[in-house]
Amino acid sequence: MLEIRHISVFYGDVQAVKDVSLVVEEGTIAVLLGPNAAGKSTTLRAVSGVLKVRTGEILLDQTPIHNRPAYEIVERGVIHVPEGRGLFGSLTVRENLALGAYTTKARREAPTNLEKVFTLFPRLKERQRMLARSLSGGEQQMCAIARGLMACPRILMVDEMSLGLAPILVRAMFDTVRTIAQAGLTVLLVEQAVHRSLQVAKTAFILENGRTVLAGPADELSRHEHVKRVYLGV
Repeated sequence: MLEIRHISVFYGDVQAVKDVSLVVEEGTIAVLLGPNAAGKSTTLRAVSGVLKVRTGEILLDQTPIHNRPAYEIVERGVIHVPEGRGLFGSLTVRENLALGAYTTKARREAPTNLEKVFTLFPRLKERQRMLARSLSGGEQQMCAIARGLMACPRILMVDEMSLGLAPILVRAMFDTVRTIAQAGLTVLLVEQAVHRSLQVAKTAFILENGRTVLAGPADELSRHEHVKRVYLGV
């Protein structure tokens, strides 16, 4: 479904991604793991059209999408939930969710999708008239993911979903991701919660210094000596 082939990405003259490749199968959960500054978030920004690809390709259903305008990529169903959540703090929860229904299809299905996200996140229904800045960190993350779901995604890319959350909320968010995938949505995570990510994902990719250094089934990578030593502390 989504394939990245040997991409390189720069911030000005600084190269952040040198050689990243991965394949995400439809209807599965995949996870990008690695240390800080490995190129994980940059890779998601390249997929979503926020950053330009210098070399290599990004394909959706075998059709190149790299360096296309971000709005076109959204219309193709690739939705990016950024690190830091990116909510509009002065707007209500419901208003933030409405902004997710950007495309024609999403606007048409907005009432149905709103009920779906309220079923998935009952807390948001309770707080729909509250300002986003008044929510707790966990509630803000729920709102960010729900806003992404309002866009009728085929692929939902979530950057650092568990960042700053209490362990009980981290477990709940990963359970939610599993539920989303079971409904047929494709999910690509960037995560620091390595152990839990490898438990829910079908495939995993390890990035280091802007390169894909390991890739394969998540359960196999969880037993790989490098992953156990560097990322799992075994």
